[in-house]
Amino acid sequence: MPTIKILPHAELCPSGTSFIAKHGITLCTALLDADVEIEHACDQSLACTTCHVIVREGFNTTGEMDEKEEDLLDRAWGLTSLSRLSCQVKLGTADLTIELPKYTINHARENH
Repeated sequence: MPTIKILPHAELCPSGTSFIAKHGITLCTALLDADVEIEHACDQSLACTTCHVIVREGFNTTGEMDEKEEDLLDRAWGLTSLSRLSCQVKLGTADLTIELPKYTINHARENH
């Protein structure tokens, strides 16, 4: 099972955290299961960019991006070459280090 390390984020995870995640679930689900309240306005249906993350370590293990994810990411705040939508990353066995962007494109934070 992979270890997911979250770098500090002022609002969602001020001290950063690390946790063991289940193999085969999405990164977004793993974050939510670990009480990291990442936004996911479309309920993981690949219709927004609110679950955007930057994979600082382990990016090459996150699988191929499809064209729809690439198109959506073009609208994400703080896009980098290591950006992914966490709802589209299925966890394997590799450890990941994740940075949560400071902002999303939402004007108001969703309460899920």
